[in-house]
Amino acid sequence: MSRAEGVDVTEVSDVRESGDVREVRRIWTLGLFRSELGIAFRRWRTLALLGVLAAVPILVGVAVRIETSDGSTLGGGGGEAGGPAFIAQVTNNGLFLVFTALAATLPFFLPMAVGVVAGDSIAGESSAGTLRYLLVAPAGRTRLLLVKYATVMTFCLVATLVVAVSALAVGALLFPVGEVTTISGTRIGFGEGLLRALLIALVVAASLIGMAALGLFVSTLTSSGIAAMATTVGLLITIQILDQIPQLHAIQPYFFSHYWLSFADLMREPVYWDELVKNLGLQGLYAVLFGSAAWARFGAKDISA
Repeated sequence: MSRAEGVDVTEVSDVRESGDVREVRRIWTLGLFRSELGIAFRRWRTLALLGVLAAVPILVGVAVRIETSDGSTLGGGGGEAGGPAFIAQVTNNGLFLVFTALAATLPFFLPMAVGVVAGDSIAGESSAGTLRYLLVAPAGRTRLLLVKYATVMTFCLVATLVVAVSALAVGALLFPVGEVTTISGTRIGFGEGLLRALLIALVVAASLIGMAALGLFVSTLTSSGIAAMATTVGLLITIQILDQIPQLHAIQPYFFSHYWLSFADLMREPVYWDELVKNLGLQGLYAVLFGSAAWARFGAKDISA
């Protein structure tokens, strides 16, 4: 019961007596989800990961401020989606630090953090010897797996918002803010710019659901949390390297990371939706594929310790 501390035992007992098994499972699942969130975000490892993510925008903002303190400007005007197209605008509008920080953390720092949390989700319980106690609960294996995946996806959102909020605060502190010039050269109000920044953060978080499903699947393959985390991060690095090899251009559009930086198209006027839709569709496909594989593996997993 210690791993589901958010569950009201009295409430569960009352529902048991009424014979409503579905209600028992629903209450237990919600309580387990609350408990998992509390445990995940109280861990020093998780807090350290969030601290590193929050520090990246600070380092970028300070570096840009120092570089331009003599009145010079950064190069890289209208480049492709990603850092160069945004970083040149940071000195003119601090809001662009949000886009720059997300572009800087998305290729490695954000997915690495997600990979660590996802890889440890099942394997960590197994190595700690707590997995079998969780499976005694009325939630069952499928619900437990869904709770674990929901926890990882919540971390995806929180981690992305940590980067965005840190960048927004640093950008407003070090640089002027006001009307936003889009990549297309048109101008929009600061309020609309903030809305687009929020939308970009949500898209970035959604871009990590495929990585989360992959990490969850890897976590069901082993009883070692460290091995699962290392394997997931290793797969991330491998995919990132393969995505940069020109000879593999035919298969690169199927890599989960290929369209990650398409979020920059939200800063065009009008918005370019083609690669954004491809990215979200690809993430959904990976989530279904590796989520199903994780379910099949976890359902057949022998939990003896």
